[in-house]
Formats: sequence, C-alpha cells, structure tokens
Amino acid sequence: MLKTNLMCGKFSLILLLLTCLLTAPDSLRAMEGQQRPLTSADSSAPHRTRLILKDGSFQIVMSYRIVGNRVRYISAERGGAEEEIPASLVDFDATRKWERQHSAPQEGDAQSPGAAPAIDPELLKEEADRAALTPEVATDLRLPDLDNVLALDTYRGQPQLVPLPQSDGELNHNTAHNVLKAVVNPLSSSHQLVQLKGERSMVQLHVDQPVIYIRIGEVAAAPSGAAPLTVDTHGASTAIKDAHFDPAASRYVIVRADVRTNSRIVASFKIGMLGGVTRDDVVETVAEALPGGHWMKLTPKQNLTFGEYALMEVLSDREVNLGVWDFGVHPTAPANRDAILPQPKRPFALTPRRPDQ
Repeated sequence: MLKTNLMCGKFSLILLLLTCLLTAPDSLRAMEGQQRPLTSADSSAPHRTRLILKDGSFQIVMSYRIVGNRVRYISAERGGAEEEIPASLVDFDATRKWERQHSAPQEGDAQSPGAAPAIDPELLKEEADRAALTPEVATDLRLPDLDNVLALDTYRGQPQLVPLPQSDGELNHNTAHNVLKAVVNPLSSSHQLVQLKGERSMVQLHVDQPVIYIRIGEVAAAPSGAAPLTVDTHGASTAIKDAHFDPAASRYVIVRADVRTNSRIVASFKIGMLGGVTRDDVVETVAEALPGGHWMKLTPKQNLTFGEYALMEVLSDREVNLGVWDFGVHPTAPANRDAILPQPKRPFALTPRRPDQ
C-alpha cells in the first residue's frame, strides 16, 4: 500500500513538472509584455527655444516661466536642470520674436517647415524705397543719389551714366536743378534765349538716342542768381525766378543749338506748335516716371543727328526755364571724364577662422 502511494506521488509530481514546462513560454511572454517600457505617442524631439538676454547672449531652454521678478527655466544645455535668472536681464521682446520666427508652421500654413522666416512687410517697403532712390538702368549700372540730370550713353560697348551740367549762359556750371523762368510769346518769331560759351559742350554723347534721367520728388535747389531775361513779351510780363516747382509737371524738349564762333545759341521756338508738328531744331521727349517717384525717364521721339543740343524745360504754354542742360552728339568723341561706370556685384567670400577665434 505504501509503495502504491509513493508511485502515485511520483507520477503526480512528473505531471506537474510537465505542465509547468509546457506553459512556461506563454507565462514568460506575458511577463515580458508587462515589463516592456511604453512607447511615447509623441516621437518628436523636445521643444527648445532661446531665452535671449539684454547683453546679446542667450540660454537654450526647454521652457520658462516668470515668477515675480525672476525667470525660472528648464535648461536644455545642462540635462534639464531647473535654473533661474533675474527678469531684468531678459530681453522678452527679442525672445518672443525669435520664437515667432522659429516656431513650427501651423496646419494649413503655406510656408514649408524648412522655409526661411517671413520678412516684415514694413522692412520690404523700406528696402523698396531705398532701391527706388538708385534704380538700375543697365546691367550693374545704377543712378546715383546726388546728381539731378544724367544721360545714359554707350562708349565702346559699355553703358555709362553721364551727368549733364545745367547752364544759364554764364561761366558757372552746376548739377542742381535751378529754375530761371522766362516768359515767351508763342506767336513771335525766333529769338535768342541762351548763349552758351564755347563751340562744343563739355559732355559729348556717343549714341543718337540717349535716354535722360531727371531727379524728381524733391524740392529744387535755389536759383543760380543770374540776371533774369524776358523774351518778346511786348510788356506783358517779366522773367521770374521761382524755386518752388514740380519737375514732373513740366515738359522737356531737346533743342538743337546754333553753333557760332566761340558760342552756341539756343533760340526760342513756338511752344504752341509742340505736340504734333515735327521740327528739325526741336525734338520732343516721352516722359515716364520710374517706380518710387524719385526719377523721371525721358526718351527722345526721334534720333538726334550729329551736333550740339540743349535739354530745355517747358514750364507752361508761355514759360520756359533758361537753365538748360547742354550736350553734344558725336560718336567719335573721347570718353566723358565724369562718367559713372557699371559696378558688378562682388561675390561673398568667407574668411577662414582659427578655432580659438
């Protein structure tokens, strides 16, 4: 009987061991599933921002908050340690601006994640205004911000801007836009308006249809002070000096000068005939305001033949400006001394720095 019980006990122990062996893999797998760390639903990198200080330096932080007169932040540079700094040392405007520029785009935002931050529209407008002061008229050739009247010339295949000096017949030449009004009678015969010194102008252009640029949008300089001149008014009026005028409201014509011994004569013309009647001694121009309203572009309606000319401003149907801009057209003339040449943009060059710099 005892032997039988021992046999049964051994058989039960064997069955128990076999059962444990068969069920062990499932138990181990269940325990492994319970002990495996949970995967975070948000696999993106932690948010980082800059806490910019007033001295120009910054701290890379995970987050920050203002507590009284202190700023407490979680440092991203020191393993998430919580630190604090006086609020008076933090440039909050620069910090918020940096956050706006480097924040992730919202859903539906047209800007791609890797795109550069959008530029402030006011900054774009200021940049456009600055560019309008010196517009580009040819490749790498821009109008300056000082001279008032310039002609676009081409010398040996190179575009150049040549300043045109203004003269009222005296010896002095300047680049200011002065006004010396003279009242003319449109029905009268031709009379001398201005007598220029010398048989040739100091400026000689090499093309037969030069484009002329006039600076506008600013108050003109004071008159030159030469004696006023009245042309065939029959007592109707006298010449008037007036610096308060709008250059854009005037008409501009190119008058061929009559070359005489040691002088060039600019004669009067019938103003009422302008606009439809072609004359050999007067060439009308087409005016076009450049973007920004700082410059006006004048293009002759017809080609200029060899000779001496003067750009004349027609102020009204009975008034002209005796301050003219004289030039000549001679393709074989030498280069103009004060010509403005193209200035190609220089490529950026990075200078290598030593590690200790």
